[in-house]
Amino acid sequence: MVRNYRKKPVIIEAIQWTGFNDQEIFEFCGDNIEITSTKDTKELVIHTLEGDMKASQIDFIIKGVSGEFYPCKPDIFEETYEKAE
Repeated sequence: MVRNYRKKPVIIEAIQWTGFNDQEIFEFCGDNIEITSTKDTKELVIHTLEGDMKASQIDFIIKGVSGEFYPCKPDIFEETYEKAE
């Protein structure tokens, strides 16, 4: 029998990477990230449970329920999450 299910409400922590807030990103993610830069570009790599993932500037970095980190595109983030008090 097919049944409907609702995703449990979960409050997450997240920060948006602007390309100018590297220190905040390091404080949030710790050793789970690497930021490299050249004269033209800057790259953020997150070490996730599924392997390394690249984040683009303006992506949100989410801390999951198990303490893992992963990137999320802004449009998906806005559709999925809302500010919690």
